Amino acid sequence: MSEQYDSASQLINVFHTGFTVANMDRALHFYRDLLGMTLIAQQEGQRPYLARVTGFENVYLKTAFLKAHPEQEHVLELLEYTSHPAEPLPEETNRPGNAHLCFRVRDIMAMYRVLSAQGVRFVNPPEPITSGINQGAIACYLRDPDGHTIELIQPKPAE
Repeated sequence: MSEQYDSASQLINVFHTGFTVANMDRALHFYRDLLGMTLIAQQEGQRPYLARVTGFENVYLKTAFLKAHPEQEHVLELLEYTSHPAEPLPEETNRPGNAHLCFRVRDIMAMYRVLSAQGVRFVNPPEPITSGINQGAIACYLRDPDGHTIELIQPKPAE
């Protein structure tokens, strides 16, 4: 007799989102120094379990863990595969396998001005959302130094 499995009861929450980066220092500058995320931990090393989990024999990883807000549960994990570097993926968001991470922000126009002045590459300036479930909000896409798509969204004003 097989065990009953209810997939809906298995998920608890989102633990973290992981982005592979080419250079940890450059990625930390972007996420910590420019976006203002909080660095909660860093580690690096070569451990047998890492090779088994990632599927790369003798993998050596630099890893950093950040939060958008210290009290928030969700963590952004940055991974630099120093022993197994590879070419970046094409960054277009319409390519299956590509993803984006969205941050809710207080003042999207201020962030756009400051980040643009720091050389951050935006796909588009902040754009009002005119229909759908986020109608009344303002959103834009930008790219991190490795080409990951980051969305900023300023929710619609409270009524």
